[in-house]
Amino acid sequence: MEKENRSSQVLSRIATNDQHGENSPYFHGWNAYERNRFHPTQNPQGVLQMGLAENQLCFDLIEKWIKENPNASICTREGANKFKEIAIFQDYHGLEEFRHAVAKFMEKVRDNRVTFDPDRIVMSGGATGANETIMFCLADPGDAFLVPSPYYPAFDRDLRWRTRVQIVPVDCHSSNGFRLTRAAVEVAYKKAQESNINVKGLILTNPSNPLGTTFDMETLKSLVAFVNEKNIHLVCDEIYSATVFSSPRFISVAEVIQELEHYNRDLIHIIYSLSKDLGFPGFRVGIIYSYNDIVVSCARKMSSFGLVSSQTQHFLTSLLSDEKFVDNFLSESKKRLAKRHHDFTKGLEQVGISCLKGSNSGLFFWMDLGPLLKEQTFEAELELWSVIVDDVRLNVSPGSSFHGLEPGWFRVCFANMDDQTVEVALERIRTFVLNNGKKGDEGR
Repeated sequence: MEKENRSSQVLSRIATNDQHGENSPYFHGWNAYERNRFHPTQNPQGVLQMGLAENQLCFDLIEKWIKENPNASICTREGANKFKEIAIFQDYHGLEEFRHAVAKFMEKVRDNRVTFDPDRIVMSGGATGANETIMFCLADPGDAFLVPSPYYPAFDRDLRWRTRVQIVPVDCHSSNGFRLTRAAVEVAYKKAQESNINVKGLILTNPSNPLGTTFDMETLKSLVAFVNEKNIHLVCDEIYSATVFSSPRFISVAEVIQELEHYNRDLIHIIYSLSKDLGFPGFRVGIIYSYNDIVVSCARKMSSFGLVSSQTQHFLTSLLSDEKFVDNFLSESKKRLAKRHHDFTKGLEQVGISCLKGSNSGLFFWMDLGPLLKEQTFEAELELWSVIVDDVRLNVSPGSSFHGLEPGWFRVCFANMDDQTVEVALERIRTFVLNNGKKGDEGR
């Protein structure tokens, strides 16, 4: 212990602090899965990973396209003639054709209701890198951003850890379906001011993680008006925009500002990636799209620390430029997400477990296990979560790790497994609920 103390004295604050967020139950659940991974034949009693928002439902379409387009890769006989050109490319602006392809894809995902300027496309190492970069561009250590809760647990890492920016939660409640209101934002902003916290902006995840819901036009307009009145930034994390599988449709902040006459474009920024919509988290493709010229310039300089490899850019340029493939992929992905969401939530309803109404997007749903708690406390929630992970062997994420205000809610990811594994998960849940002699329809 004394040796550790001496070592920490010569290290940086980042190296020695515990602000990364890895101590959250959100990450502890992942560790439980890693220690005892489920496999249908080799380890059928293992832990099922339902805490990871991956989109694995359409890889058959991707693999088929790859086989039909071998020249898309520089590591094939057909594409090797491009190897040298791509291998030595290191301009942090990125391949021009890649930026054009991404811009077109973003437009298509938004039903071509908006246009994006390829020269404003800035690359980063996944949405994680993009979110951190935008924080470095907009805020100084000690400044704060308002974030509606419940919110993605890793925001504590992405937004705060290295930037030393603060997160001020905006409280949302189940009484109105956890819908964000301008009134709630005003309350959080006022409290921050009273605490002498310098609020630099508001961050929205649209569609929401963990709720799987989208913002309507009226709410978005009111929030754009709010940031303009306060002269603070609006950062819209839209990484799940192509996962909207039922009405209402997705509305991007880019569409909102097209309809407004009096607002400051310099305050509006979008975060995007290909991790969720296409299911490519390993490719680490994060995008910053800002309407602020200075932010674009600064973010592009900072992108040197987390560029997307030129090989990945080259491959994705071919994929995203195939309009017939993209149209079919987006259509089929929505159908499969809708079916999986329906099958899973209906299976839970059969044993009296309800989920948040109005969920129409994302790779997850917000499950209400409040009636199964011994008491309505977060201690009871974590006790129930421990039983679910250790005994039921399902890694679902407790609401407290999402900074929710009401105990008993859990995020369940449904798109990272095959149909047979879904049935295993549902059977384990049914058995657990029936053995506990409680029904979710008893109410809170």
